[in-house]
Amino acid sequence: MPDASRPTTATHPELTGDDLETWAALATVLEWLPPALDGQLQRDAQLTHFEYGVLYALAKAPERTLRMSVLAGYANSTLSRLSRAAVRMESRGWLRRTPDPADGRYTLAILTEPGHEKVLQATPGHVQVVHRLVLDRLTKPQARQLREISHRIMRAIRDEDGWAPPSPPKRSD
Repeated sequence: MPDASRPTTATHPELTGDDLETWAALATVLEWLPPALDGQLQRDAQLTHFEYGVLYALAKAPERTLRMSVLAGYANSTLSRLSRAAVRMESRGWLRRTPDPADGRYTLAILTEPGHEKVLQATPGHVQVVHRLVLDRLTKPQARQLREISHRIMRAIRDEDGWAPPSPPKRSD
């Protein structure tokens, strides 16, 4: 919920004070974090962060398969950008595309066994850098706050949810 005590942009056309400091810190993280994640994945696994995200989403999907349109939504990508990446990943044997048998107007992306192995190989280093750069820098309450803040910002940008990890299976005690 917006802070009613904060002036609107109509009355204050530029950021100042705490608002400027908060925005500057977030904007810097938005600029610095992607290249740091890309650098580690490219160095250790010959993947971009975008490619890793695509392969990871497929690895977590039922039958390791998603419609390209769904995958594009998860990746915040145009179908064109995703298709170019899919061509690169297909040439490496990490995924394959096929018409959706349920509706031929759609294309499915299917993670191959070598693609699954690539995700498994890339994940430990990626997890390590995510911990080093983000998670280990925060207390548990700060991590929870960051998650809640991120969800609020995401909902301000779009009505739909982004990719979310699948729910863990229910335990039958």
